[in-house]
Amino acid sequence: MSVDKTAIRNAATVIVLRDRESDPHILMGQRGAKAAFMPNKFVFPGGAVDTADADIPLATPMPDLCRERLCEQAEAALVHPLGVAAVRELWEETGLILGQPGSWDMPPPEDWVSFAATGHLPSAHALQFVFRAITPPGRPRRFDARFFLLDADEIASDPDDFSHACDELSHLQWIPMKKAREFDLPFITEVVLAEVEARLHDRQPPETVPFFRNDDETSMFLQLKGRMPDWRED
Repeated sequence: MSVDKTAIRNAATVIVLRDRESDPHILMGQRGAKAAFMPNKFVFPGGAVDTADADIPLATPMPDLCRERLCEQAEAALVHPLGVAAVRELWEETGLILGQPGSWDMPPPEDWVSFAATGHLPSAHALQFVFRAITPPGRPRRFDARFFLLDADEIASDPDDFSHACDELSHLQWIPMKKAREFDLPFITEVVLAEVEARLHDRQPPETVPFFRNDDETSMFLQLKGRMPDWRED
């Protein structure tokens, strides 16, 4: 059975922030020229949630406040797979480990064999849900992406060692926040960067989470905050 590649898929994106108090840098890489989605653009690591992500155990879950925000316009059952997908995509695309030392009590699936071999279990307690965006209609791929902010101090491996990364992103690098907009970025990445800059000195999960919703009729910015959202037409 063929897969409808224009269907909106849930996705997790990870914004890794380093030296946030002194000289903030963010981790980004460049998508390939032949990529169907955002070719040549510099992006944060991330990707679609896989069906198998629901069955992967997490050593620790996301913060309660982030879980609440994620549940406001999504099924609660999606929260766990999103956390797992964030850890998996970070590992696959950068080779960085977000996890805690430990042994798996199950044979790891193929996508997790190399991660499990490092002696870690995936952990999501350091992920902060800070943004949500749906890809506009008409694109070759559409995602309902949740963006998670992660402090580089939480990485369990050398933050400069990308040797275990796959080849999906090239030119992986820590980019100074003040120079990030000099790169070829997608529009939504620029919007998210502004949100991250506003949170540089706040290490707590945000009370409200911006949601840039695109559907066939309109684009709106919503604020996810535990009651009927405020919104304005874009």
